[in-house]
Amino acid sequence: MTGDAAKTPEKKREKRTITEIRDSKKTGEKMVYMSVPDYTSAKWAEMAGVDVAVVGDSLAMIAHGYPSTIPATMDMMVMHAQAIRRGAPSTFVLGCMPYQSYNTVDRALVNATRFMQEAASDAVKPQGGKSQAHILRALVDAGIPTASHIGLTPHTIAMFGGFKIQGRTAEAAMKILEDALAIEDAGCFMLEFEAVPARIARLISEQLTIPTIGIGAGVGTDGQILLCHDLLGVFTDFKPKFTKRFAKLTEVAVAGIKQYVKEVKEGSFPDDDHSYTVNEAEYEKFTKLVAKRRQV
Repeated sequence: MTGDAAKTPEKKREKRTITEIRDSKKTGEKMVYMSVPDYTSAKWAEMAGVDVAVVGDSLAMIAHGYPSTIPATMDMMVMHAQAIRRGAPSTFVLGCMPYQSYNTVDRALVNATRFMQEAASDAVKPQGGKSQAHILRALVDAGIPTASHIGLTPHTIAMFGGFKIQGRTAEAAMKILEDALAIEDAGCFMLEFEAVPARIARLISEQLTIPTIGIGAGVGTDGQILLCHDLLGVFTDFKPKFTKRFAKLTEVAVAGIKQYVKEVKEGSFPDDDHSYTVNEAEYEKFTKLVAKRRQV
């Protein structure tokens, strides 16, 4: 038996389940979430072993060039979610509900169902805590796995006066705790902290039975989330403090494109290695036909 034949077939990746994600609080496994905007980045996420691919409405900025997440629509989100599901068929997909898509129970149910039914997402994530608890509870009661997002919530950024750290006073931190407890009580399987001081996020997380993930919330949460295009250095319009560049793909991409431009301009691309050939006899026949046509 040859070495190749003796190799054990690679085990097919299994999608993480709601139970595994919820139980990560007890097991201590750090869950890795990544916000991905398209098919290719979803493939990268699955190949790299990301636990949860998030269809974040940040794609309005990353993929469509808007200055904020507010312009994201349900049609836009569903289209991207469908592409992400195709790119990561064996990865848990969490669809983030865009601005004003969950401002009433009825609207929330319709739009969450679109994620689940049209895009085959595994769960949904609105934003908000105590004030949104009735919405979260309605989604859970309808059998839709639901998470939520507190701290800095981009959908209410106008109320905060910009992208500002949340929970820096004891009173503000208590509000985040109350929001977190309301999310847990509503039956959500997970919550996300954004832009919360690390010690505050850790202490609040310790009060909960559901897992927490953080973005700009320190290492004390039960998992982490970053945007794919931030951590890979693809999106370079700005860099939040909490983003670490694990690669610099824009630099690599621009260098490659510059080389492409150079070679086209100087006529060295495409060369023979990147061109198709034709049978010599057929080429000669073709040249004669061309010459004959000119004489007509």
